[in-house]
Amino acid sequence: MRFALLLAISLSFQAGVAAPAPDFMLKDLDGHVVRLSDYRGKVVVVNIWATWCPRCLAEMPELVKLQEEYKGKGLQVIGVSTAREARSKVVRIRSELKINYPLLRDTKDVLSGRAKALPLTLVVDRNGVVQRIISGILEPEDLESIRQLCDFS
Repeated sequence: MRFALLLAISLSFQAGVAAPAPDFMLKDLDGHVVRLSDYRGKVVVVNIWATWCPRCLAEMPELVKLQEEYKGKGLQVIGVSTAREARSKVVRIRSELKINYPLLRDTKDVLSGRAKALPLTLVVDRNGVVQRIISGILEPEDLESIRQLCDFS
């Protein structure tokens, strides 16, 4: 069901139709349940990544900066590691890169199962609507569009 929902969002977005983001429910590294709806009212950047993905790791420092810079303007970055990731590897990356945003584990491929390329980033506005889907590494213009969404929404 969730796979179909994420695929439908992706197809709707590509057709130019805004779609509500799936209200996923995943666990963080401490085992606490986190829902996308917990962040309603914020601009949410959902970044799907893997420890074995060099492009994913390369963009994480930019996400850390973005979270620090815009947390006071209602931004929340959420990292979602793929199902193949051991918790210990994710914890190590969090420590090494000084990740300042929640890292969730997608142990059942709820979101990452349909990712054709990593990283995959969903930008969700304050109303829970997907505004952008970015496949591959975030470019400077992608980061700027996220900043603008925080500044003008």
